[in-house]
Amino acid sequence: MRGIIALSAASLVGVAKAAITANGQNFTLTGDDVSYLFHVDQEWGDLVSDHFGGPADDFRPPESFFQSGWSDGLAVIRREFPDLGRSDFRLPAIHISHADGNTVTSLMYKSHEVVEGKPKLPGLPATFGNGSDVTTLLVSLYDNVSDVSAVLSYSVFPKYNAIARSFQLTNNGTQNISIERASSFSIDLPNLDLEMIELQGDWAHERNRNVRKVQYGETGFRSTEGYSSHVHNPFFVLQSPTTTETNGEAWGFNLVYTGSFAATAERFSHGFVRVLLGLNPLHASIPVGPGETFTSPEAIAVYSSEGLGGMSRSFHDLYRNHLSRSNNTFATRPVLLNSWEGLLFNYTQDRLEELAKETSDLGISLFVNDDGWFGKAPYARINDTAGLGDWTPNPDRFPNGLAPYVNQVESDSVDNSTQPLRFGIWFEPEMVNPNSTLYKEHPEWVLHAGTHTRTLTRNQLVLNLAMTEVQDYILGFMHNILSTSNVEYIKWDNNRGMHEMPSPATDHAYMLGLYRVIDNLTTSYPGILWEGCASGGGRFDPGILHYFPQSWTSDNTDASARLTIQMGTSLAYPPSSMACHVSAIPNGITHRNISIAYRAHVALMCGSFGFELDPKSLAPDERAAIPGILADWAKVNPLVISGSFYRLALPDYTNWPAAQFISANQSTVAVFAFQQMATVRPAPPPLRMQGLDRSARYRSNAFNGTLGGGTLMNAGINLAWDPMDYQSKLIFLYRQS
Repeated sequence: MRGIIALSAASLVGVAKAAITANGQNFTLTGDDVSYLFHVDQEWGDLVSDHFGGPADDFRPPESFFQSGWSDGLAVIRREFPDLGRSDFRLPAIHISHADGNTVTSLMYKSHEVVEGKPKLPGLPATFGNGSDVTTLLVSLYDNVSDVSAVLSYSVFPKYNAIARSFQLTNNGTQNISIERASSFSIDLPNLDLEMIELQGDWAHERNRNVRKVQYGETGFRSTEGYSSHVHNPFFVLQSPTTTETNGEAWGFNLVYTGSFAATAERFSHGFVRVLLGLNPLHASIPVGPGETFTSPEAIAVYSSEGLGGMSRSFHDLYRNHLSRSNNTFATRPVLLNSWEGLLFNYTQDRLEELAKETSDLGISLFVNDDGWFGKAPYARINDTAGLGDWTPNPDRFPNGLAPYVNQVESDSVDNSTQPLRFGIWFEPEMVNPNSTLYKEHPEWVLHAGTHTRTLTRNQLVLNLAMTEVQDYILGFMHNILSTSNVEYIKWDNNRGMHEMPSPATDHAYMLGLYRVIDNLTTSYPGILWEGCASGGGRFDPGILHYFPQSWTSDNTDASARLTIQMGTSLAYPPSSMACHVSAIPNGITHRNISIAYRAHVALMCGSFGFELDPKSLAPDERAAIPGILADWAKVNPLVISGSFYRLALPDYTNWPAAQFISANQSTVAVFAFQQMATVRPAPPPLRMQGLDRSARYRSNAFNGTLGGGTLMNAGINLAWDPMDYQSKLIFLYRQS
């Protein structure tokens, strides 16, 4: 608690607009358009949920039941932090296995404290802010029988209608306990008609919307891959069935964590809906010794009365201002060319230097050397069967080492610029090939379970970052390379999930080790632009976003498929955090042929924009289009980085999807409009904008003269499309008054 100022309820006037008030043991958390109310039950000592939604000031009598029946006691109470074993038959937020083998816990209210700002979470990524941004309520609970205490943290960001929650649990006893389940966010909502939206997918098919009704029983999903994963994302929405992009209630929940997780909405017989988001119990069983404290990852909930769009923009602004801590979060990102899809493993230093020169000649400012630059014979990284773990430049490819090669690349001047070409490089530090010097010397450093077979994926194993010596090894070679070569961008990859963990708790210990490593590196090299990657979007989560301002969104660079992926991703994550490249056609995954204009427009909707191809493969019309694409990037990228994003029409539901950005000062609007398939009938719907000033007038490259904001939002404009598949338009609007 060092540096945190304790405040009484009375002294909160003027601090974050009195975001938290405590009237006795009734607690009210207030945002600009949200209220979160709970109180202490005087009979049970439990914390009881009263309201999470639109503004409400009053505590009301609890829901009544005609008969208690089989379920009684805590089973008919809406609880804030449900423990296990005391008449509540629903899933608990906390499940502890005590030293004597029992799993009953009775955490009761003890005290509370309100603090200005927000305490840090030791060893974990989390939101941050000072007293003008956020206020925190700390509620202490104690179990007198098991000698376990807990402190629940509620942080309110009023401007974003956001509540951040986590807890710390301390073993005050003399023997070990084990945490079997830990949900960072838990709340019991009333009997509301709700739907769940999750972001489901797989490799090259990440974060597609999946909508289902919250029925009786458990509605949920979980990642068991050891990471947040492609298959599920640690984010979901609960919404009214009538909610749209622009209207209706939506509650968004997101876990600031990169490991396995579980998300559940459980509707019980009385209709109450218990919401739980936290660690996956299959990867828990976390031991807590006498005197030790376990800290849960942070979970964030955002309430919106302005539909899914309002919820998303709150998440976007919260994450850019109070989660992503990179110096590059609000910086215009350089246009890059990545070597991977153009060259794969087939290159020499001369060919790379030639590709770098081609990059600068196109006016592209950052050249990225992807996989294949490291390892020595017999384990040289000339394909994906060897070399991971041996992070020294391949002497057959770089006879003088990495630094002279980097210096040569950076001696090129970017066309139409006075700036030198910048250099970036690919790493996969958490992995190892069995065919490597590292594995031959340290086979015990990989995840393994006794004598069980060590299952390979992509010819590689996972280094066990729960081990301090593995963390130190990664820090050692990373510091050695970065201190001797002028690297300005790093793509940090991870290409498989976890198998054969030695214990369920290894996953969480691994995450703490990973966070230690990337915290050290991003702090030591704050000028480097770091990008997360995990076979594409396998770790696109708030935990990574805390350290890296952007992540590779998907290995699927097909523009039509990417449009769906990016729209889904934007439900929780700001477009500024997405990376997207223009690749060659036919696309390597879908084999589609799509125009370079369409490919570029989809990629320009991301904070990090670039190309992933061999410039020699460009057709004359494609090469001729690049100056115009770069000019569009110069106008669009500042809006993507700092502006507000609106999903105007989704590819899930229409042949004419569209999206919009508005600059932070409201003066400039960029609209991306698409036609997927050519049609004879029906006519395309009008393109209607959002978020404009109804009373202002706008000029545009899409129409003559000016139109009013009200006209553009309510009547829209009609676009003419040619009878061709996969067309796109980039429309700019400029506010005139």
